[in-house]
Amino acid sequence: MRMSNPRVGFYPGTFDPITFGHLDVIERAAALFEHVVIGVAVNDEKRPLLSLEERLESVRHEVSRLPHGARIDVVGFDNLLVDAVHQAGAGTVIRGLRSAGDFDFETQLAGALRRLAPEIETVFLLSSEEHRTTASRIVKEIARLGGDISPFVSADVAARVLHKLGRS
Repeated sequence: MRMSNPRVGFYPGTFDPITFGHLDVIERAAALFEHVVIGVAVNDEKRPLLSLEERLESVRHEVSRLPHGARIDVVGFDNLLVDAVHQAGAGTVIRGLRSAGDFDFETQLAGALRRLAPEIETVFLLSSEEHRTTASRIVKEIARLGGDISPFVSADVAARVLHKLGRS
């Protein structure tokens, strides 16, 4: 386990798929932190459409095109968030907020994290207005029903999602 560094942020999520909203938070976090680690969670309870390997590939590809991409790493994790943060050497967890409902849920998670690891801080980044309605589950539902997901994800991610749904 590496020493935690408060200037290293850890942004966890399932990223199934990674959306423009996620990328907005990642880009803004990378401007605030010396280094950002994106933790792609296994989270089988959410029954992801894309495998962990597919999500890791997508996130790495999308992040490589960001201005601060050289200061961003992408890792998979299937353990407690606190353990993944410690393994990454991060001292701060980054969470994106879209709505008041997100705030309620995220403050509960931050409180639990604080009790497990008081040395880890949680910061919240408010989603940009144009991304406040973007959620991966909504993107998947639009795609399943034959709708256009291009306003929410890159062309590469859209192709991956549509291929997975048998609509390539």
